Amino acid sequence: MKRINKTFLTFLIALLPMMAMAQIDGEFIKPRTGKFLLQNATVNTITKGVLSGASVLIENGKIIQVGSNVSADGAEVIDCSGMVIYPGMIDSGTTLGLAEVSSVAETVDYQEIGNVTPNMQALTAVNPNSEAIPVTRVSGVTTVIAKPSGGLFPGTAALINLVGYTPDQMYAGFKAVAMNFPSSARRGRFDRRSDDDIKKDNEKALKEANELMEKAKQYHELSNKGAELEYYPEIEQLAKVISKELPLMIEVNAASDIQNAIKWVKDMDIRVIFSGVKEGWRVADEIAEAGIPVITGPVQDLPSRQSDRYDAAYTNAGKLAKAGVKVALRTNETENVRNLPFHAAFAAAYGMGKEEAWKAVTINPAEIFGLGDQLGSIEAGKVANLIVATEDPFETRSQIMHVFINGYRIPLSNRHIRLYQEFLERSPDLNAN
Repeated sequence: MKRINKTFLTFLIALLPMMAMAQIDGEFIKPRTGKFLLQNATVNTITKGVLSGASVLIENGKIIQVGSNVSADGAEVIDCSGMVIYPGMIDSGTTLGLAEVSSVAETVDYQEIGNVTPNMQALTAVNPNSEAIPVTRVSGVTTVIAKPSGGLFPGTAALINLVGYTPDQMYAGFKAVAMNFPSSARRGRFDRRSDDDIKKDNEKALKEANELMEKAKQYHELSNKGAELEYYPEIEQLAKVISKELPLMIEVNAASDIQNAIKWVKDMDIRVIFSGVKEGWRVADEIAEAGIPVITGPVQDLPSRQSDRYDAAYTNAGKLAKAGVKVALRTNETENVRNLPFHAAFAAAYGMGKEEAWKAVTINPAEIFGLGDQLGSIEAGKVANLIVATEDPFETRSQIMHVFINGYRIPLSNRHIRLYQEFLERSPDLNAN
């Protein structure tokens, strides 16, 4: 009994700071739903221009009305005078929620054992209580792709909204089977394989990919005929790519590999998205001609070749967009997904332009994921994922003042902010007033 009391007392002591925080200036510490009227703001709708002196009404998780002279009985009114409302930003490639401390293996869950594991679901591994999630939200990122890595077919990626107590509550309606396209390039500066060995490894991996896709095609055909099939979860998941139930998200970076990937999918009647695409600028016209959408990034990165210009990664997204490719951006990060606005800012400054850069983190990914009627812009009927900022969030001086995800008003607090507040005015005497 003494041990139980001691444990309970320890729990209460640990809880006290959180209880105290809940009382500070009436601050709320949990996401809360309701009816909200955001008044007197500049609204950047992304798809329907910029509205001045406008308001946005939110109810039941949806945007109900956008425009001037909007009123609503019973709504919580939030004055947004002098502020700008944007759609919540979408990061199209992260491991957010799949890892916590990279040096502690027990907290890293984005890579399975094995080379072919397309049936492994990233969604089931997402930790809704990850400390990195509130850190990300206060920067204006409301939705991300949580993706697996490693192997030829590492698993199935999922789009999640950054609010919810369970992964299923966070699920935003899109999944894709991930593939790492066999690379003909060296794996890094320490790759000591000969050119001949690299070629052989590439051919072997491509042969395996072809065999797996052929098995998936056969599985799909037999399944449609009502045949009794043995338990084969890997091929069953790949068969969903063949049936177009799920797209294939192909990670490919070197220019020659991009060209090979375009040829590889040319005769396949499947939905395809390219991700990574570091050297996309070299073959942008070919990607555009193939009609394949691209998720590229990180933008703030080093050139893939020593002979490239210093700004090769910065200009890549803009060159792809100008060639006619539909482009979405990603950070490819875990704890630094919060920097997505600055990756987009670099893309904007290095040739993409601000308007296209905003589309690359809002409506473009929404449309690539088949969710253009739900996410990516501020329009009546869409999911209420939006942010309120003092100015354009691509500017480092901009402050995010309000965040809404699925219509929930999100507390602007995280571990970083709490530590800052704790030590900002600390006193050496704990008993001092």
